[in-house]
Amino acid sequence: MLEAGNNSELPAIPGKRYFTIGEVSELCGVKPHVLRYWEQEFPSLKPVKRRGNRRYYQRQDVILIRQIRSLLYEQGYTIGGARQKLSGQEAREDTTQSQQIIRQMRIELEEVLQILKQKPPQSGEHK
Repeated sequence: MLEAGNNSELPAIPGKRYFTIGEVSELCGVKPHVLRYWEQEFPSLKPVKRRGNRRYYQRQDVILIRQIRSLLYEQGYTIGGARQKLSGQEAREDTTQSQQIIRQMRIELEEVLQILKQKPPQSGEHK
């Protein structure tokens, strides 16, 4: 059956750059074969693969796996439901990030426009 447990019972994530599948398995309370299966089911979960097809997970992968685990094991979502919830979350984050970039670009363009309005024409230039 499903592996139950609370995320609060999980160990703290160490300050390392990369984690092996065994380390992630322990950090997230999920067996390695389940992690490999989730890679197929959740497109956003893509560990770096190195020599010999060894998987190396980064901190954001570990956090994502803990979110997936919580959705499936604690909140009762199906794989499809968890995938939808996570993709909706990513879409909202992308939209927010895009809006911030647009705001910043607008501010910078307005500053450039002000500079151009202040600059007198150089000799040889036409008005």
